[in-house]
Amino acid sequence: MNRLLKQGKEDTSKVMVLLALADSYETNNQDSSLYYLELVKVLSDQLKFTRGLYKYHEQVTIVLWTKGEYQKAIQSGEEALKLARQLHNVPYELKMLGNLGVIYQYTGEFDKQLRYSLQSMDLIEKTDQKKDMSSIYHNVANAYYNLKQYQKSIEYCLRSLDADKKFGGNSYLGRVYSSLGQSYYELNKPDSALYYYKIAVDESQKNADVYAEAGIYGYMADIYAARSDFESMRTISYASLKLSRQLQSSQILAYSLYNVAFAEYLNNNNDAAKKNILEALQIAEKDSLKDELKNSYTILSYIAAKDGDYKTSLLAKNKADSIGEIFINESILRNSTEIEKKYESEKKDSQIKLQKAQLEQKNILNWVLIGSAITLFIFSFLVYRNYKQKQKLQQQRINELETERQLTATEAVLKGEEQERTRLARDLHDGLGGMLSGIKYSLNTMKGNLIMTPDNAQAFERSIDMLDSSIKEMRRVAHNMMPEALVKFGLDTALKDFCNDINRSGALQVNYQSIGMDRAEVDQSTAITIYRIVQELLNNVMRHAAAKNAIVQVSKTNTVVSVTVEDDGKGFDTTVLNGAKGIGWQNIQSRVEYLKGKLDVRSMAGKGTSVMVELNVNNP
Repeated sequence: MNRLLKQGKEDTSKVMVLLALADSYETNNQDSSLYYLELVKVLSDQLKFTRGLYKYHEQVTIVLWTKGEYQKAIQSGEEALKLARQLHNVPYELKMLGNLGVIYQYTGEFDKQLRYSLQSMDLIEKTDQKKDMSSIYHNVANAYYNLKQYQKSIEYCLRSLDADKKFGGNSYLGRVYSSLGQSYYELNKPDSALYYYKIAVDESQKNADVYAEAGIYGYMADIYAARSDFESMRTISYASLKLSRQLQSSQILAYSLYNVAFAEYLNNNNDAAKKNILEALQIAEKDSLKDELKNSYTILSYIAAKDGDYKTSLLAKNKADSIGEIFINESILRNSTEIEKKYESEKKDSQIKLQKAQLEQKNILNWVLIGSAITLFIFSFLVYRNYKQKQKLQQQRINELETERQLTATEAVLKGEEQERTRLARDLHDGLGGMLSGIKYSLNTMKGNLIMTPDNAQAFERSIDMLDSSIKEMRRVAHNMMPEALVKFGLDTALKDFCNDINRSGALQVNYQSIGMDRAEVDQSTAITIYRIVQELLNNVMRHAAAKNAIVQVSKTNTVVSVTVEDDGKGFDTTVLNGAKGIGWQNIQSRVEYLKGKLDVRSMAGKGTSVMVELNVNNP
């Protein structure tokens, strides 16, 4: 490649060769990689080669990120993202959104990590770049993990694995399985976590992903420590350290050294523990790695206490506590180092004691103020939450009472209506029906005893025919008011008869289907309500739908009766139902609400209408 570089001209081809050289040094010699990348930038500026500039910033971002220089990496990443959008290159934009999200993860700005990850997810779902979908889902999973939303993290990890099965393209499946393990560990499921960590190691080794493998060993060490399996913890920690020394990542190296030191401490090897923890502290202090500093000082306090060096133990513990409570910076670390040096000097002993006393007084005052503020905040929050909870419960009770009142009123109206229908049906059938039948009988008797002209005889016959029609119409009305079949034979038979009556009338062809209704037991009040709903729905079809065919399907499962009425009519815009004032539609809604049911209407112009009703019923 160096030969190609020497032979190359000052054009874009030489830029690509330089990029390839930088890439070859990316993981094992970042300084050489940055050297070639600077040549890429100079040449791309000269040639006004936007793609070359993008590639420069993309690879610089990765190298700086690997070295732990996160703020510089973010600046370069934002520049790369801007150039990707100028180029209208979706793959470039996706890559930088993902990289920036991961870098913000390392800086602890997890809300920004999630924002960039969701942007990349929205972008890829609008494109055909499906091979990158698995990696992007994994970025979203990591963001949710850092925000302590572990179930959401597991959900997106599984989406990532599913996307890789469908589209491929994820060379870092070990990291996805590692994220699953971390989430399960946080959910206190160590067995599941260890299971996924072992798969993650296999996948990382398969793809030569040394970064992931080193980190996973560290996570496994935590599980072995929690199980008191300190020998396994030490073995896995040294495996992590061996890989970390190859990576030139101060963060991963400090973390691995911390794990080794902790494992040696737990295995009662204090000398080895102290050696490794001091190296971890040196790296963490150099690069201001806050978490590693806190953890390393904590372990140092344990090691020193076991050696009987209580002064060092106390100082280390105080530092760990300070780092855990206060967002420290490099100046504070330098001041702490100077104070320690002054403390060791006998000539300035009195001055150090005074400063220490003042610092302790300030710390005590600060803690008192912070504690008081926290206590006041917690108390205020609890009082407010209690007030809001009571207010919510009161409103909920008011809503329940209002609903009960409305249901009681509806029940009374429906029962009154059915009672009145039953009385009118009985009066029509038994009273008026009997009278009309008696009149018909009397007229037929008179017919044999009268002598009439042909015209009068014909008029007499027409009168009797009209009387027959009146009797039939009266019986039909009485039957609609309260079908005898419903009272005598139940809901299924009554609905079947009603549909058959419509078929015989020729107004509409109705296909009645029932599932489990022949054995269903429904109390009469509920059965009447369901019958009225079906009756009103079919009446609406005949009046408004201009349909030729309809289907009525009724089924019962446990305590739920499902009713579906479909037609092949002209359909309509369902939004008109929101302001509908028709009595028929209001009756349907009232009956559904009375039985605490659900009503769903679906229709389109020219596509017919489907009405689905689910009703809660109680067996008698």
